[in-house]
Amino acid sequence: MNGYHVAFAGNPNAGKTTLFNNVTGARQHVGNYPGITVERKEGSLVFLDTQLNILDLPGCYSLTAYTQEELVARQVLVEERPDLVVNVVDATKLERHLYLTLQFMELGVPVLLTLNMMDDVRNKGMSIDLEKLSEGLGCPVLGTVARSGEGKPQLLQEIVAMAREQQPWKSLELSYGPDIDPVLEQLVATIEHHQFLTQRYPSRWLAIKYLEDDEHILDQGRLANAELAAELEKTVEGLRHHCEKTLNSFPEAIIADYRYGFIHALLKQGIVSYPEQIDRMDLTDNMDKILTHKFFGPTLMMALLYLMFQITFTLGDYPLQVLELLFSWLGETVSNLLPDGYIQSLVVSGIIDGVGGVLSFVPLIVIMFIMIAFLEDCGYMARVAYMMDKIFRTFGLHGSSVMPFIISGGIAGGCAVPGVMAARTLRSPREKLATILTAPFMPCGAKIPVFLLLIGAFFSEYRPLIMFSITLTAWAMALLVARLLRSTLIRGESTPFVMELPPYRWPTLQGILIHSWERTWEYIKKAGTVILAISILLWLAMTFPKPPTSITAAFEQQRIELEQQQATANTEEARVQIGHELILLSQEQSLTALKSSAAGRLGQMLEPISQWAGFNWRTNIALIGGVAAKEVIVSTLGTAYSLGEVASDSPTSLVERIAKDSDWNRVSAVSAMLFVLLYAPCFVTIVVMARETSWRWACFALFFNTAVAFCLSTIVYQTGQHLF
Repeated sequence: MNGYHVAFAGNPNAGKTTLFNNVTGARQHVGNYPGITVERKEGSLVFLDTQLNILDLPGCYSLTAYTQEELVARQVLVEERPDLVVNVVDATKLERHLYLTLQFMELGVPVLLTLNMMDDVRNKGMSIDLEKLSEGLGCPVLGTVARSGEGKPQLLQEIVAMAREQQPWKSLELSYGPDIDPVLEQLVATIEHHQFLTQRYPSRWLAIKYLEDDEHILDQGRLANAELAAELEKTVEGLRHHCEKTLNSFPEAIIADYRYGFIHALLKQGIVSYPEQIDRMDLTDNMDKILTHKFFGPTLMMALLYLMFQITFTLGDYPLQVLELLFSWLGETVSNLLPDGYIQSLVVSGIIDGVGGVLSFVPLIVIMFIMIAFLEDCGYMARVAYMMDKIFRTFGLHGSSVMPFIISGGIAGGCAVPGVMAARTLRSPREKLATILTAPFMPCGAKIPVFLLLIGAFFSEYRPLIMFSITLTAWAMALLVARLLRSTLIRGESTPFVMELPPYRWPTLQGILIHSWERTWEYIKKAGTVILAISILLWLAMTFPKPPTSITAAFEQQRIELEQQQATANTEEARVQIGHELILLSQEQSLTALKSSAAGRLGQMLEPISQWAGFNWRTNIALIGGVAAKEVIVSTLGTAYSLGEVASDSPTSLVERIAKDSDWNRVSAVSAMLFVLLYAPCFVTIVVMARETSWRWACFALFFNTAVAFCLSTIVYQTGQHLF
């Protein structure tokens, strides 16, 4: 069976990934490009006895490498040379989206143009002549509706037909006017004569990149042949001066103008027709009148956020309780099956109570992910960025900073790692740095189990309100800290905000389920790998070294004496009383062992300081482990309370154990939630922050965020203790 490599490419918000999901279904796997933090999503299927391996390229507006996503898309096309590029464009925005199409064709890669959202075209009363557009561009053109699957069979048939043809790469040659064309031909002749990088790039396309001052290509040229590269750059510099003097413009701007001119002239040839009169406004415009209104927009956004938490706790409460009981029962069962000793302790306290504490919250996490996927796919998230722009500019940030915040957990359930990476879209280095340093303040999916644990223990009747308040606190702190940084360490002017708002669309069930499952599986996989490994390490730290033999012997002697007294007791009441004393002795022995361990000693060593914020020594152990991954806080508390738990006739959940601990109360719970929300980013986030900025700034975030968190938690705890 023949196999072919196909790349799906297009502008953001064109429905490319929705079409990719529709075509490949669950046959996908996600990773990163080697050495790069940009996500690589691949899928495969068999159609007409042909194996199709499909790669979903990062969304980009151009093949000029302004962002890492654009660079990745270009490098994949050049280095992996797919058999075909399926260019997915928004059919309602042809003039703007065809700009990328021309760049694909200039590169020479075989292109299948797919006009997506044809249902929106029909709803607007428009029509597009696909045959005329195909003739004008010289490539096949199809219409699709990715959400519903309309056009999918024809698309797959055309992909197979074109892939089997094995069309040679052939560059489209456009004219860029009398000022550019002569110099372009001169550059092409020089490049071809010296075979300069022609083994990788078409000569004409390479010459265009020199005219566009593409930094990545210029660097490659200097490494390949510094003398020839200097000659080419000198030629381009001469043209640049000429264009500035005679046209008051630059070569790259002129090239862009001619590309758009070609597209405009093409579309005027009767390819797109509009209704003579449009009596009604577009549905998107009507909805935006309310959803982006300066007063109603933010109000509805807040109401929607609160409603999300209300739905989450309403639907997820019962499954959460079932999982808690399941893991409690599992721990008790394993305890009865395994003999007392280290193996039982490791399995029950280290693994079941540790990892189980994290996995218990999966139902709530799933519900949040589903709602977030719905908001993303319907186009509402872009409106949130639009509405927040003015507020963000006041605090020294940029409208594009909103999406990194949202991805990091601004609408609870995200992750700081992709959130930090999403800050690449910011062109200003200062705004990018401020965004990266404050994005980890958001309530990511790893912090949510901690919040849910403490809310369940002390605020069960106010769960949606508390989660809503935590989210608002995160945004407020991120903005205030950003303002502080932009006024001191990262001074500089703000840059203007321009964003394309996609039309509202009804998301597909398949798309929502795929996006939700991907995030949920990452959460479960992390619990079964990273969290499991850290839980075992922390169990070791909380188990060894054991207390001195003299202390252990003293406990054993007391136990023997009490058991003898119980055996010789004359009344049932006396035996029950001695039995209770045995339970208390067992608890005291477990707590002594935990305090004697390496983790216990470290927790106690920090307690004189941490007690100002209301944290006891067991909480200190969990918070230290949380630097590795925030979910570890729950698993560590599960292990710590399991190792020192009082024996009980019925299994108890971690929520119940914490609620009964005299060291905890509502004030200390609020203090702990505030600290977890704001303190050091997890280890993986720190590494990504270092890649995106430098290790100096990553270490700054580690210590600065922790200091801010501790100061605020101390203020809250001390104030609360005096007031309540």
